[in-house]
Amino acid sequence: MDRIKVKHQSGEYTVYVGEDILAGALGEFFTAKSYDRIFAVSESNVEPLWGEYLSGALSSVGKKLDGSFVFPAGEPSKNLSTVSDMYNAFAGAALTRKSLVIALGGGVTGDMGGFAAATYLRGVDVLQIPTTLLAQIDSSVGGKTGVDLSVGKNLVGAFHQPAAVISDSLFLRTLPKRFVDDGMGEAIKYGCISDAELFDAIADRTISQAEMISRCIAIKARVVSEDEREGGLRRILNYGHTLGHAVEKLGNFERFSHGESVGIGMLYAAKIGERLGYPAVFDKIKSALEAWELPTVMDYPRDELIRVASADKKRTGDSISVVLLDGIGSTVIRELSIREIGELL
Repeated sequence: MDRIKVKHQSGEYTVYVGEDILAGALGEFFTAKSYDRIFAVSESNVEPLWGEYLSGALSSVGKKLDGSFVFPAGEPSKNLSTVSDMYNAFAGAALTRKSLVIALGGGVTGDMGGFAAATYLRGVDVLQIPTTLLAQIDSSVGGKTGVDLSVGKNLVGAFHQPAAVISDSLFLRTLPKRFVDDGMGEAIKYGCISDAELFDAIADRTISQAEMISRCIAIKARVVSEDEREGGLRRILNYGHTLGHAVEKLGNFERFSHGESVGIGMLYAAKIGERLGYPAVFDKIKSALEAWELPTVMDYPRDELIRVASADKKRTGDSISVVLLDGIGSTVIRELSIREIGELL
């Protein structure tokens, strides 16, 4: 079992990485932490598959759940109405500021469960147990939580660092292929922004899943430890996301998954970068996406992309911070006006 430390303003936490490690990681975690009540948040696809695994692992270390909340799986549930239902469930289980919320599921569960924990009683601890590749390498680490609004993705949220993250690759055994591919979109992103060797190994399919997960988490841990609240370096993690989120939203969060949308967004960013004079990386990224059978084209009109992207939370006035590549593994951030982005597209 690997242990990766993530530092933040008020301390640090551990990301436990390995296969079939849940009980062992929980044992270490509860040796250092004590809670009066433990509550689990999950969704309707994950809980039937892994709810007993969690309960058994907790029992093995002398712990039990004092309540749970299961919501309908999928991005459409990621809204304030579902969070309100979570609050009521927390209250029904008599959670206190000394309680623990466990988020068992993919990115939607982690984002929404983390946001509910961040805002209930002005903050209770959350233990992230991600069950998808995407959540394990990306969204579970770093403390970003939130929900969607009708006009855009993740527009309401809070920074709330987890008490720990347990990234158990055993969960990935039950993932449909599309959800594995979904995570590969973000994995390719990590190679693009920080590690050319990782990018090449992913593109050539010569890296093991275990090594890829650890290397992606290590990059995320380094970045968020240096920039907890996205004031500078952390913005590089948004590579492909500005237009990727627009692609995702225009497909009603169903046509293209998050990772697929980020992949398409990276291609747009690569083309924008080339037109601004940065090195040509479009073909390399396209080949990497194709190697993992991820989509590389879509048919949404430019004006629609710009309209949705204009609601992006990275917008300041009439400009958006756009992450571009100065070669694979090296980033540059440019402030581009909405008009410029439209022209470059």
